[in-house]
Amino acid sequence: MPTTRTTSPALERAHLVWDLLIIVLVIANLALLLFDSLFLLPPLNAAFEAVAPGLHAAYDRHIHANFLTIDLMFVAVFLLDVLLGWAVAIAERHYHRWFFYPFVHWYDVLGCIPLGGFRLLRILRVISLLHRLQRMGLIDVRRWYLYSVVAKYYDILLEELTDRIAIRMLDNVQHELRAGDGLSTPVMERVVRPRKQALIREISQRLEAMAGDAYTHNRDDTLRYVRGLVGRTLAESPELKRLGRLPLGSQLARGLEASLSDLACHLVDEALEGLRSAEFSALVEHLAESGFDAWLRTDSHTEQITEQVLVDMLELLKEQIAVKGWQHKYE
Repeated sequence: MPTTRTTSPALERAHLVWDLLIIVLVIANLALLLFDSLFLLPPLNAAFEAVAPGLHAAYDRHIHANFLTIDLMFVAVFLLDVLLGWAVAIAERHYHRWFFYPFVHWYDVLGCIPLGGFRLLRILRVISLLHRLQRMGLIDVRRWYLYSVVAKYYDILLEELTDRIAIRMLDNVQHELRAGDGLSTPVMERVVRPRKQALIREISQRLEAMAGDAYTHNRDDTLRYVRGLVGRTLAESPELKRLGRLPLGSQLARGLEASLSDLACHLVDEALEGLRSAEFSALVEHLAESGFDAWLRTDSHTEQITEQVLVDMLELLKEQIAVKGWQHKYE
């Protein structure tokens, strides 16, 4: 892991000048590799000879014939660059161990191998230098048109790859669900049942809070409804109708109605206030536990429903993942 050490401005500029020299050599070497590869193609070789016979002969005699020697000269400079960079990294303690440098800069080491496939790794040195210049603030590659094009298609490629991997994984999960022996029982036994008491406490607390909050915010409406219900019930009572026909019966009926309404409201108020009591909490927890045990019981029909719900949920996820977000982003 690289350590954070500051380098003096003069030494930083020396590193930069050396890196610029190396980048020029890398570009020249890659250009030579490309041109010499094209030179080996008979149609292009014949066309080059037809257009510029003198230049063709000079290149064939002085460069192509000595291509390996010239490439080895480039390799010597690149190898010197690796050794110098390794020495500087050791002197400045850039890494935790002295032997980390060739592993971190593996592309530089492999690029020094004078073989066709390894020569192409030399272009990574260009990318490394661009990153260094970007970090120093000397350039801003994010404003380059080439960077925007590469970033766009990299984003598209990455999204397409991740989407297909995710959809393939969800397909496999759906297949396992359909081909398995059932998922409800393992889920209940291995996931839900070990957390039974915690879930029961959470359910009972939520029920108590929901009932208490509902009554607190709707107390007046609840008591008004109870009074109306008592009034309508007593108004339809035949006994009270007969009582109303007696002398002073109407006053007695109204008093009885008011007393019963107050009693009913008092009972409701006391009952709902009791939602905060320990007895009600124990009752709710007992009911939640009973319902929880009933919910944990599974059968073949439950297994089938659970499996279908999970498969349908995964199908919805696949549809959502399949949406090509990059089309909307780059419209």
